[in-house]
Amino acid sequence: MERTLVLIKPDGVQRGLIGRIVQRFEDKGLEVVGMKMRQFPLALVQTHYSDHAERPFYKDLVAFMTSGPVVAIALQGNNAIEVTRGLMGTTNSAAAAPGTIRGDFGMSFSHNMVHGSDSPEAAAKELGLFFAEDGDLVDWKPCTRDEVYNAAEEL
Repeated sequence: MERTLVLIKPDGVQRGLIGRIVQRFEDKGLEVVGMKMRQFPLALVQTHYSDHAERPFYKDLVAFMTSGPVVAIALQGNNAIEVTRGLMGTTNSAAAAPGTIRGDFGMSFSHNMVHGSDSPEAAAKELGLFFAEDGDLVDWKPCTRDEVYNAAEEL
């Protein structure tokens, strides 16, 4: 089982898409092991996007991500990083494939509703930032896991 971080950005929250976005991940069979909604502090958002600090869009990105509430979600599943990124679609929502979150709900490059970790290393770092407290992540096995995965093949 792999864990990853997904953020529902302020535009997704403002548009009332939280439930519909989370449902996409749950419908696929990913397990929610942590979730919180808050307006995250500037320092945390700056640290989260520090890889982009030298890029021209960094200031606008940080301002956008601190402009309203964000929903942080920790998801778990086989190949969770690859699966979540596939469900999200390409960064440019206007070019994202129909059936993806960005393709179905978005028209913008920068206001693209969701962020997802892009590697196991990024997921570990990002989960540590957004779910830093003991008890923020829950270890559990949903009763549906055996219906989602064929244990002889995938686990």
